[in-house]
Amino acid sequence: MDLLEAYRRSLTEFTDRVEQVAPAQWSDPTPCPDWDVRTLVNHVVTEDRWTVPLLAGRTIAEVGDRFDGDQLGDDPAEAARQAAGQAEVAANHPGALDRTVHLSAGETPAAEYLHQLLAEHLVHGWDLAVAIGADPRLDADAVDVCARWFAGRISDYQQADLVRTGVHAPADADPQDRLIAAFGRDPDWAPPA
Repeated sequence: MDLLEAYRRSLTEFTDRVEQVAPAQWSDPTPCPDWDVRTLVNHVVTEDRWTVPLLAGRTIAEVGDRFDGDQLGDDPAEAARQAAGQAEVAANHPGALDRTVHLSAGETPAAEYLHQLLAEHLVHGWDLAVAIGADPRLDADAVDVCARWFAGRISDYQQADLVRTGVHAPADADPQDRLIAAFGRDPDWAPPA
């Protein structure tokens, strides 16, 4: 599976899960410390909104504070669908993946940035699913694309404190559980009783 298709599937899975959030679940805890469901969804929607100008060659300074604060409004599911749809169009624009993206970490190839977004949607999609009691299974092919990419970056992410360390999946864990553990999450996480 190519990167664009894996990314598309991760967007779809994430927005499908947002649509499953019940009204009373927006303040429920997630595997992300200090983030409730609404904060997690807002984070991903914000990332999707940033995708459009960044893949178009804009800098963080040019975008400014346009995406600060709440991006969900009164209809989080619609906001997620809209942002994901625009991000998908931007990623599929001819030549988009041949660009250099201007990130806070520096100049980054657009394909690398899209891998980061793939991971963002998969891992936070899992976070959301387990937080709301939805099916946490992720697209196996998208997990494979993400895992192959992340295998060469785990140490960098750990050293930069971008993922929690010390979480290990059992030797017989499936690829999804290994990926979730690599991103510092307990594959058996469940909301507090």
